[in-house]
Amino acid sequence: MNMGLTGGIASGKSTVSRLLVQRGAALVDADKIAREVVEPGQPSLRLIAERFGQAVLLEDGSLNRKKLGEIVFSDPSEREALEQITHPAIRGIMKDRMADFGRENPKRLVVVDVPLLYESELGSLFHKVMVVYVPREVQLARLMERDRLGLEAARRRLDAQMDIEEKRKRADYVIDNSGSLEDTIRQIDDFWREHGQL
Repeated sequence: MNMGLTGGIASGKSTVSRLLVQRGAALVDADKIAREVVEPGQPSLRLIAERFGQAVLLEDGSLNRKKLGEIVFSDPSEREALEQITHPAIRGIMKDRMADFGRENPKRLVVVDVPLLYESELGSLFHKVMVVYVPREVQLARLMERDRLGLEAARRRLDAQMDIEEKRKRADYVIDNSGSLEDTIRQIDDFWREHGQL
């Protein structure tokens, strides 16, 4: 079974994906793939530099993520332009890795961590979707602390995603990650007992 894993920014998807992998799931990480497709020498990086200018590159030719982030998080049309460059490449690799895991062991749960799963309309790629949920105010506080952002910058990043309550409504499974780690582990154990072994 292929299961999409999503949530809001700073909701704790990496914690949940780590817990699932510890129990035997295979993981395809869309964020990791997103970093791979913009490495020096990759077609996506060349297209980004053509679209956004050389200012988004560092001296060594690698991507200046901070500079690009400033551009795309302040203008939705710029963010959309970036997504049109990177998303097809990310999707292609994601599908290849899902297929590879499926060939290796058809009974293994394959978890695909996709932060913008609903925003990118990728739900149809998966048998089920799990949402890692925390209320917006918790998201905001964690994001400000994690990325050392001011309130307005953090709000802009949250506003660039679908509202967490809407994601929660659409999910097949919800893991509430607003409590303790022990509470999250208990929910993952419950899920694994019922769905982890096919």
